[in-house]
Amino acid sequence: AAELKPWTGGATPALELRDLDGATVRLADYRGKVVLLNFWATWCEPCRTELPAFDKLRDEFGESRLEVWGVNYAEPAQRVRRFLDQTPVGFSVLMDEEGAVSKQWGVRVLPATFVLGTDGRIRYALRGEIEDGGEGLKKVIRELLPGT
Repeated sequence: AAELKPWTGGATPALELRDLDGATVRLADYRGKVVLLNFWATWCEPCRTELPAFDKLRDEFGESRLEVWGVNYAEPAQRVRRFLDQTPVGFSVLMDEEGAVSKQWGVRVLPATFVLGTDGRIRYALRGEIEDGGEGLKKVIRELLPGT
């Protein structure tokens, strides 16, 4: 398990990717919301077990306040769809087909999770599997959400 740490890695990279349906998603369009961004792959066992936990976080905080995205690392869409048929999630899965966005975000190990504030800046990062059942994530999301 890894520790959720305040972000000290500099400016937030841009993010523009297509989801599994081909719609373009741009991080810049989500200012005003807290965004949880999780980089994952179907072959990564900790990633596979975390996805349902992120779905629960989204349900707990409400999608109008917390946006959750799973960024798949360099896998074919067909493989991702087959996996999601077995492990459905309610949040958008974005396709980093060549791994270029993961590289821009400094992702060197999977899973990797970033929590962005309502201002669009990375506030916290977690490299590796979530610990404590996601309680640390809940705490920082509450801190970042206005009126919580």
